[in-house]
Amino acid sequence: MFSLDEIEAATALVHRHMPATPQYSWPLINRELGVETFVKHENHTPTGAFKVRGGITFIDWLRRERPAIRGICTATRGNHGQSQARAATAAGLAAKIYVPEGNSAEKNAAMRAFGAEVIVFGQDFDEARVEAMRVAEAEGLAVVPPFHRELVRGVASYAFELFSAVQNLDTVYVPIGCGSGICGVISVRDALGLKTRVVGVVSTEAQAAKLSVEAGRLVETGSARTFADGMAVRVPVREAFEIYAAGAERIVAVSDAEVAEAIRIYFRSSHNLAEGAGAAPLAALLQEKERMQGKRVGVILCGGNIDTDKFVTVLQGGTPAP
Repeated sequence: MFSLDEIEAATALVHRHMPATPQYSWPLINRELGVETFVKHENHTPTGAFKVRGGITFIDWLRRERPAIRGICTATRGNHGQSQARAATAAGLAAKIYVPEGNSAEKNAAMRAFGAEVIVFGQDFDEARVEAMRVAEAEGLAVVPPFHRELVRGVASYAFELFSAVQNLDTVYVPIGCGSGICGVISVRDALGLKTRVVGVVSTEAQAAKLSVEAGRLVETGSARTFADGMAVRVPVREAFEIYAAGAERIVAVSDAEVAEAIRIYFRSSHNLAEGAGAAPLAALLQEKERMQGKRVGVILCGGNIDTDKFVTVLQGGTPAP
């Protein structure tokens, strides 16, 4: 998707607004897996998730392309919305954010704190997304789609940081929602000419990306009921599918119980908080730890924004309801 110059420019822009996040190899996680593992800590960003990077680059692009625009409208399960609200309000723009019924109360509160108007609509993300697109058109607001070149260019900066800091990674595990994260990793790998394998991770309850790759065409699912809300997508994005279908080594599905166990491992081994999608790559690596023996592996902890009640359930040994 991008030249190395474009990636470096995006990284420089992102770093004017936030520092690079760390990538640590935690001894207790390595012992649990028997694999040398590097965790990319996107839970350490100003919004607690990797999406903040795409907000920076998208709003910068929007202000240059449409200087007269008065605001944005988008849909989210939370992290994308925080990113857009933070960047839009800092640029003097209004931010209208649609979320589905039952969305994370704490993510909704965070979006409002960043200056967004949060509207609840629909049974899931995809219904909220359709309504957000309709309202944006009706009210003359700029649409922020779930997948856009400038969003991907921004989030690709975390992959550039990781590949620059850690040499000779055999494999990187990345969660898939709408696809900006995995497409950013693939784009940076290719721009740098690396041979690192990229493995996508989905929920067993939201397998649209995996089913689409296996079928060679877009496949929607009837539901996406997982507490790992960053992966709760029924309808795959075509532009993202075309990139990860060609660039990912494989896609692994993890259950909510496996994700909950990965959250517990993160907390007891590093005292870092991971939300569902953030823990999914570690859950996938736990599934595949035998095939990864002797390899150097990266996992993207893409966010730490899990609601308190769900985290309590996880720490008590349970699996939260969707």
